[in-house]
Amino acid sequence: MTYTAILSLSILEDGLSRLDRPGIVTFLRSTQLPDGSFTPTPGWGESDVRLVYCAFVLCFLLDDWSHIDVEKAVDFVRRCRTYEGGFGQTPGQEAQGGTTYCSIAALNLVANIFGETMAPDEREETVRWLIQRQTGGFQGRTEKEQDACYSFWCGAALQILGAGDLVDADANAEFLNRCQFKFGGIAKIPEERPDIKSEDPASWVIGRLHTTINAQAKTAQWAIDSMRQKA
Repeated sequence: MTYTAILSLSILEDGLSRLDRPGIVTFLRSTQLPDGSFTPTPGWGESDVRLVYCAFVLCFLLDDWSHIDVEKAVDFVRRCRTYEGGFGQTPGQEAQGGTTYCSIAALNLVANIFGETMAPDEREETVRWLIQRQTGGFQGRTEKEQDACYSFWCGAALQILGAGDLVDADANAEFLNRCQFKFGGIAKIPEERPDIKSEDPASWVIGRLHTTINAQAKTAQWAIDSMRQKA
């Protein structure tokens, strides 16, 4: 909620003058577990790569990594990697498009600060797994049906890895067009009723996207500048 709340305030250009920055880093420290993962609230809730991603985005926006154990968190993410090249929600789970995005984006956020976290052969395997998910649109897991939201999760992960040009953009756009509902909105698959989460910003790009933070580039830059201002 902290991650999405700050992005929402950034979209509104709130100013963040009332934001308790020290409180956020203290909060992050209290949610990290011994295995490197994070929980939604201190001492309670599930822990997986989605929470690691949210924590890393907050640290990146604040430019303050001092209150978490980055090495343990990176190790947790790496242990979520599967033999296929994708990433599961936790170690030992099946690779999924959403959790692969969270893992790739999280590792990318720390790469410029703490060094590269993926070997070239690992990157190649992940790119291959992501590209194999495209069947027109993208499927989230091996042998599953294509789903509109994975146009973002898989497509953005490929963009972060520098392989966005491998996406068949025309086929993806054609699938997404078929997911539009006749009365408005976008469904997960053609002929179903629309829902808000399927209308992902990267599926219908309005302006350039900061794929790692999952926000328009303008919003992401505003968040970075505002979050790093000294109170």
